[in-house]
Amino acid sequence: MSIDNALVMILAGGEGKRLYPLTRDRAKPAVPFGGRYRIIDFVINNFINSGFYRLKILTQYKSDSLNKHIARSWPLSPIINQYVDLVPAQMRIDGNWYRGTADAVYQNIHHITDEEFKNVCVFGGDHIYKMDVYSMLKYHKNLDADLTISAIPIPIEQAGEYGIMEVDDNWRLTGFIEKPKTKPRSIPGDDTKCLASMGNYIFKKEKLVNELMQDAENPDSNHDFGKNVIPKMLAQGDKVYVYDFAQNEFKGMEESERGYWRDVGTIDAYWQANMDLLDYDPEL
Repeated sequence: MSIDNALVMILAGGEGKRLYPLTRDRAKPAVPFGGRYRIIDFVINNFINSGFYRLKILTQYKSDSLNKHIARSWPLSPIINQYVDLVPAQMRIDGNWYRGTADAVYQNIHHITDEEFKNVCVFGGDHIYKMDVYSMLKYHKNLDADLTISAIPIPIEQAGEYGIMEVDDNWRLTGFIEKPKTKPRSIPGDDTKCLASMGNYIFKKEKLVNELMQDAENPDSNHDFGKNVIPKMLAQGDKVYVYDFAQNEFKGMEESERGYWRDVGTIDAYWQANMDLLDYDPEL
């Protein structure tokens, strides 16, 4: 399988209001982590270590710090068509800033249509984790999925804090509930856990382009993948599957690292993730 048929688009324009004042002068993905790194380094590192060398970073909010960090820290080899491209918001289509995650990709749809890619990876740039993305792409292609979403199993009592996905025994998506108030469906084979979306997607190129164009024409849409695009694909019977992040493995991984993923969206979560590094045997 060739990885060259996948384009990577990383969403890095988030304002991160809950991390204020750390985001007063910079975008959330540019917030320092672990002393010398930035939050966005994790997703870039995951892709490059997985063999993906053509990355587009979609920026918007206070991106100067992020731009400088990526330009200085991630020099690839354009002479052999490897790059980490910074793509600032340009209001190319209708004069608006990005109105949602789907709109951010739609406003840069020319990057998708102008290239001979078969699949598009749309990942967030603001989580702490290690991942072999190639395994997820292989899973996506083996199932001939229109969309594959990565998810992490969490204790079912924590479901009210996340967007929860429900699947059948074949891990095909059957339902999506944002912060459910009642007990959701558990994962196949384990009644104690449910599936929280990680906000990482792999689309078939043609399906993504079609859905983005339809969403852009809908005046009632929030232009968001989680709120609009995915529920619509589910309702119309598209092949949407869920990838179990707890089964992901990478070279040199220890068992204690399995399934480590942190959403550092608040000051408390950000502090705790940094403190995790100081454990005697840190998970990360």
